[in-house]
Amino acid sequence: MIGKLKGVIDEIGDDHVLVDVHGVCYVAHCSSRTLSRIGSAGEAVVLFIETYVREDQFKLFGFLSALEREWFNLLQSVQGVGAKVALAVLSTLTPSELANAIALQDKAAVSRAPGVGPKVAMRIVTELKNKAPAFAGDMGANIGLKQELGEGVAPAPVADAVSALTNLGYSRDQAANAVAAALKNGGEGADSAKLIRLGLRELAQ
Repeated sequence: MIGKLKGVIDEIGDDHVLVDVHGVCYVAHCSSRTLSRIGSAGEAVVLFIETYVREDQFKLFGFLSALEREWFNLLQSVQGVGAKVALAVLSTLTPSELANAIALQDKAAVSRAPGVGPKVAMRIVTELKNKAPAFAGDMGANIGLKQELGEGVAPAPVADAVSALTNLGYSRDQAANAVAAALKNGGEGADSAKLIRLGLRELAQ
């Protein structure tokens, strides 16, 4: 099995990249987000690889991080999600954004991915909600608060502050991050007005 490719970009297609490794070119299928960040032809590249071997095909999927590869596999544990849909989700959301959307039970964010309807989005946020903290990446510190918000069990001042910031036009994820930071600065006993004020200060930075 191929776990990683280190080589030079030979060509970038609509949904794949051709990587030249010492004269042997490998086709790695990637998310559009990965393809946009990978560089240009002639540049060095390192891809984490997931190898698919089927009776009728041998296919490589490439990712810029091991965490993105883990999410690719995790998404496919959900009924109705195959490789194509998993790549579409990762083209739309970063691993951290996906973890946050699942914690917040934000199926609307997940359904922005091409080919992901409301039912599949609901299954993703429902079936993976207990796994999100382990795959949250650099946003893991706030995941507990977001799960409370997603499950409707967050303290009233916190829920009210997040709702108020959302009503001002911020995404639920942005609002939750701001309120989490406000809680650190204002203390656990802060009321909603204080959390809103401190949250707005965070969002203005």
